[in-house]
Amino acid sequence: MLLLFLSLRRALVLMATASILLFSTSAIAADQVVLKYRIFRESISVEELSAFAETGELSKSLRINLALARQDPKAVRRYLTQPVKINVVLLDRLLNSPVGNLILNEVTEVVHTPSGKADRQALRSALVISASRDSNISLIEIIQNYPTQVVQVEGDRLESAYRQLRRLEGRLQDLVGG
Repeated sequence: MLLLFLSLRRALVLMATASILLFSTSAIAADQVVLKYRIFRESISVEELSAFAETGELSKSLRINLALARQDPKAVRRYLTQPVKINVVLLDRLLNSPVGNLILNEVTEVVHTPSGKADRQALRSALVISASRDSNISLIEIIQNYPTQVVQVEGDRLESAYRQLRRLEGRLQDLVGG
């Protein structure tokens, strides 16, 4: 009975936190993305990257950046937009476990704060906000919901981050037994 109460309490706290974050994301969401491809580094707006993810249309700076980095825009867009199905309550439980911390550590090698501080906490927040909206997560949503003004993305490692999200989805499926 106590375990059920604690689980329910945790779910309520998570939902309350997600609600607060959902209604105040404009104040804490990232405005700029620093895309890094080996030696190339370009700062673009989250809006510009989101427009590319949504429409496939490349801005001039993004087109040049991807060409110089020898990145296939279609592949980049696929990794940014491919959704991963996530249950927000199970996500919270997993992200606060040793396995979740390992996954967070791997994804923060690709999506992180410019300072490299509090990366796990920032990513955890972005994941929960993204999942709480529609029970799906994509890399572009994580970037849009990142709780710092600037988010740094290792562009040549987007596929790795996407694979980690898939791994996270698999772990959550294991938790529910199928």
